[in-house]
Amino acid sequence: MKLAHGAIPRLAVAVTAIVMSSAAQAQTSRYGALVDAPFEKDYPTADTARSLRDELIFQRATQAYLWALPAINIWAMKEGSEKVFGAGYNVLPVWKERITASTLVTTPNSDVVYAMGYLDLHKDGPLVVEAPQGVQGMFDDFFQRPLVGPTIDGRTWIGDVGLAGPDKGKGGTYVLLPPDYKGEPPKGSVPPGAFVYRSRTYNVFLFWRTFFSDPKDLAKPNAQIAATRIYPLGQKASAKPMQFPDANQQPADLLFPRDIRYFEMMSRFIDSEYVDPADLDMRGFLHTIGIEKGRPFAPTPDMRTLLDSAAQAGFKMSKVVITEMLAQEPGGKYYPDRQWVNVFAGEDTSFQSSHTFTNLEQRSGYFTSAYSASPGMVKNLVGAGAKYPVTFRDKDGHFLDGGQSYTLHLPPDIPAKNFWSATVYDATTASGLDNGQAHPSLNKMDQPVQNADGSTDLYFGPNAPAGHEKNWLRTVPGKGYFVIFRLYSPEKAFFDQTWKPGDLEKTS
Repeated sequence: MKLAHGAIPRLAVAVTAIVMSSAAQAQTSRYGALVDAPFEKDYPTADTARSLRDELIFQRATQAYLWALPAINIWAMKEGSEKVFGAGYNVLPVWKERITASTLVTTPNSDVVYAMGYLDLHKDGPLVVEAPQGVQGMFDDFFQRPLVGPTIDGRTWIGDVGLAGPDKGKGGTYVLLPPDYKGEPPKGSVPPGAFVYRSRTYNVFLFWRTFFSDPKDLAKPNAQIAATRIYPLGQKASAKPMQFPDANQQPADLLFPRDIRYFEMMSRFIDSEYVDPADLDMRGFLHTIGIEKGRPFAPTPDMRTLLDSAAQAGFKMSKVVITEMLAQEPGGKYYPDRQWVNVFAGEDTSFQSSHTFTNLEQRSGYFTSAYSASPGMVKNLVGAGAKYPVTFRDKDGHFLDGGQSYTLHLPPDIPAKNFWSATVYDATTASGLDNGQAHPSLNKMDQPVQNADGSTDLYFGPNAPAGHEKNWLRTVPGKGYFVIFRLYSPEKAFFDQTWKPGDLEKTS
């Protein structure tokens, strides 16, 4: 059969209209049932009351899920860490041979040495942290907001420690105060020259990163971390001895759940935490679903089923946000002609760049797939801090497929004063992709082979391209993944875009 001229475009329009009509009908059916739920003599029927109540609970639960992502992400890390390594201000797990895919946590960086600790300012009171020389670290509260530090020479320090912090990488002493601490610490209790930081939550996340130039020699970065000392204010002499367990020897699951256990975890978090007046409205959402400070979380079987569905739906919503909606936000793409997404488009750790609202899309998108934030990560700082372009799609706009092969072209003179790296992550969990390689990443220190013009091609796919094995990251057929291209101490060429990475291009 031969179609008349113009029939194909008309057919495409018709098919599109049918698809759109089907989607609209489904939406109308769902919401129309709510709008048209019957009332009798101005009051809801029993069936109407039940269906609208369930809908209210479901909606509040999904929004509570998204609101709490920063907190439950880090609370899951705390619980998972303490289950394996133990709890206490003196316990600082270290990934001494670089973090591998055996540790389940959102978007870890395999190209530095990590140390992550969880401090309880309610249980232990104000704590002193002696940060060693050479770390790039931070203190975040448990909504992953950087702690507010001192104002020095007109600048208020927020969260950063070490290279991007007030000690400028020389090492320094920090005093951490809980949210209900009134006034200043007693005279003589604060070590001379210490930087005082205040937290909005009782729980505080301590996160150190140290660097290396040779992946086979990690003695120095490990020694730097081992110089850390943590103790209650005024109690250095009687403090518990520090412990630095090797976290790669005991793989831990630090991921937050995606079902009813999310809300069970949320109840434990709420019970342990300071009540911030700024959170009272959202805590009202939690009250609706049975979560309240000082009250046991004991949902009925029907409520458990409803909340389990809400958690699963909330997780899927968060994935739609990060893969679809972030790129549509102002500044959401680094380059208009490429797929690289900017997860910190607002350059603000509170995701309030306009100061008129909180950008919940940016916040929930980020914290479903990552943890920790500090000014050094989000601000545009030439020659300092870091940048994290991320891509979920290939050059043609299709999601990355673990069964396909791709090439990423990096022009010469990659503008990273410290180093650059490319890492592959599981599209569902956002943990390092368990691809069978020692680390799911390639970095400058691995010395990948350069082309004659100084550019570098990286290869992604299930099989190594012949002759390019050193520049290859294995992917897993049947699994989606995404890529983060990190630049530590990015240089001017990155910011003025005289240097731009290519997109991942499908190859045969």
